[in-house]
Amino acid sequence: MSRALPKYNKRRVVFIGGAAAVVLSGAVIAGSALAGTPDKSSSAQSARTLADTGTITCPDVKSQLPAVPASAQAEVDRNLTLLDTQIAEANKRLVDTVGQGGANFVQNAILGPLKDKRVSTIDRIAIAIGRQGTKPTGLDSLATCALNTGGTDVGGTETGGTDTGATDTATPSATESATDAAGGTEDTGDAASAVGTITCPDVKSQLPAVPASAQAEVDRNLALLDTQIAEANKRLVDTVGQGGANFVQNAILGPLEDKRTSTIDRIAIAIGRQGTKPSGLDSLAACTLTK
Repeated sequence: MSRALPKYNKRRVVFIGGAAAVVLSGAVIAGSALAGTPDKSSSAQSARTLADTGTITCPDVKSQLPAVPASAQAEVDRNLTLLDTQIAEANKRLVDTVGQGGANFVQNAILGPLKDKRVSTIDRIAIAIGRQGTKPTGLDSLATCALNTGGTDVGGTETGGTDTGATDTATPSATESATDAAGGTEDTGDAASAVGTITCPDVKSQLPAVPASAQAEVDRNLALLDTQIAEANKRLVDTVGQGGANFVQNAILGPLEDKRTSTIDRIAIAIGRQGTKPSGLDSLAACTLTK
């Protein structure tokens, strides 16, 4: 019996060792299987994040265009692609800035600037088509986008018009806007002084001789530039304390530059119809905050 015991012990050790190896192998296999899980989880999490924050949706422009002249097709296609890029960038920013700013952050820092970019891009599409045919009107109504959080696309509801129509709509309020933003009351003036003032390069002094037939349109757009600055200054006062360090740049100065670019472009086009279109005016679009 004493000699048989060691053999029994050896067999038991071998059996236990083998069982342990099987268990260990199973654990390694299970661990390997689980190791791949984070990638799928991460992708799912990214998808959930986009869904949770919502998606920016915009009216389709391409389907609303008339027949595009062959000579304008390339330029129109480039700008249609740019519209898609602008939406994609806005949706990415929507995810990247979750939790930033106040209740109006998405409207002020994402939807507002997106609309301004789309206005300029859609305007270029209309101008390209109009060079060889009839310039389409009403496309500005497609510039407004919305934050879709319920799975239903929501388009813009604004009514649009031609280049001069957009200008004419804004011009009547120029005096009121300038008064409100520049300090229609003593309190407003004090508030503006406290937060600073938005200043922009003067456009009128940089223009060449304006043909008489273009003077009215140029004057309307120059008045619109003043209105835009006045509205930006008023917004600067109204949004004190909102957003983070880049709020003024993202929600006020950026959108203002986009608006000015479009307006200055209309001025140049108006002059160019009867003379030489001035170049380099886009450099006057950017404004700064002066304290």
